[in-house]
Amino acid sequence: MKRERILIIDPNPLDGAALRASLCEAGFDAVEASTTDGALALVPSFQPAAVVVDGGLPDADPAMVVNRLRNLRCDAAVVIAAAPDRVEAAIAGLRAGAESYISRPLDPAQVLLVLEKALESRALRKDGAALRETIRRRLAVVGNAPELQAVIEVVKRVAPTKATVLVQGEFGTGKGHMAQALHEASPRRHRPFYRVSCAALSEALLESELFGHERGAFAEAEARRVGRFEQASGGTLYLDEVGRMPPAVQVKLLRVLQQGDFERLGGTETVHVDVRVVAGSQRDLAEEVRAGRFRDDLYYRLNVVSVSLPPLRSRKADIPALVSHFIDLYARAAQKEITGVTPGTLSALFAYDWPGNVRELANVVERAVASARGHEITADDLAPVLHGAQPQESTASALIPGATLFEIEREAILRTLDQCGGSTARAAEVLGVSIRKIQYRLKEYRSGASGRRMEGK
Repeated sequence: MKRERILIIDPNPLDGAALRASLCEAGFDAVEASTTDGALALVPSFQPAAVVVDGGLPDADPAMVVNRLRNLRCDAAVVIAAAPDRVEAAIAGLRAGAESYISRPLDPAQVLLVLEKALESRALRKDGAALRETIRRRLAVVGNAPELQAVIEVVKRVAPTKATVLVQGEFGTGKGHMAQALHEASPRRHRPFYRVSCAALSEALLESELFGHERGAFAEAEARRVGRFEQASGGTLYLDEVGRMPPAVQVKLLRVLQQGDFERLGGTETVHVDVRVVAGSQRDLAEEVRAGRFRDDLYYRLNVVSVSLPPLRSRKADIPALVSHFIDLYARAAQKEITGVTPGTLSALFAYDWPGNVRELANVVERAVASARGHEITADDLAPVLHGAQPQESTASALIPGATLFEIEREAILRTLDQCGGSTARAAEVLGVSIRKIQYRLKEYRSGASGRRMEGK
């Protein structure tokens, strides 16, 4: 097992050596330096997981050490060891990004406890960043909609567990991709992932697909078939449109979730499996339970953790970032150089309600990339359903409550550009800003930059 590396920066060589000996005895790989420059010179080769910084260094304060570590792209957890008269310097270091503070004189047991917590927090941060990237690739979760950030946070917490997850959302919001992102971010990622559509198969075929069958179970059963639950043992099984599962199959699914076993169709042998179930549904399962179409006990078993994917129409502020993401994806595949979209085209994308959600937007961009004759996608390259799409009159006023200044400014710029036929010069004149600012903002929208405070005009 790899030993965590600890870098100690202490101007007193005796104190530094004593702490190093204590940490090495506890199982860490520790080195010490008496100056900031000497310590930072060790960072590229030593690559510490944590740095213990004395709060009274003569050549740098703790905040400066934190900043210099980050400039070296070092993500080590920083623990500040400071005497009572150096508390203010320690607080400044915490504000700069240090993980923790410990008082001098040092108690070896307390140092170990603080370091363990700091290293645990660092590991969680790294895992969270990796998970966000996994989800971004799988789900095209691009943008800053609060609903999406909430989904990512839930996924980050539950992915390492065995909890059953219910993913709800409209068609095209990415429920299947979310299920696979959960699998790939979990300890089961090296085991199988299977997807079964509960709406596409008859009752008998769905039961066979999930649980398998024995030879002679029905007319076409000429040999034993192993079902998806057996194939996915140790991994994850995604049940798409679980709300449309027939009642008889619901009973068998409930048993698997409760006991982890079942019999194949037409068989008597009990099969034991270890499968994480992720269920997806366009339908409101709670309403299905009230209507008597879905078992309440199964619903409670599936709804251990629930996430809802927002429709695209509720997060239109993310459309520029999504469009940029899909342009990069499909232009690369088509070996075409597409740099973005014209202002009028972006206005048409904003005006449309996107009943097919992110999946429909991806299809629209893929078609537009294939049709584009220049380096920018124009309105003529869009699918016919988007031609003539007009923003509703209430859009601007509806945007204001709860919107950021960045979003309101973006709406004003895009609407004005649309009215001015895409002319940045005319739009700048109408809005009373410079042409350069309009051009800068358009570049920002295409790159998917997050909302920020408006610059002073």
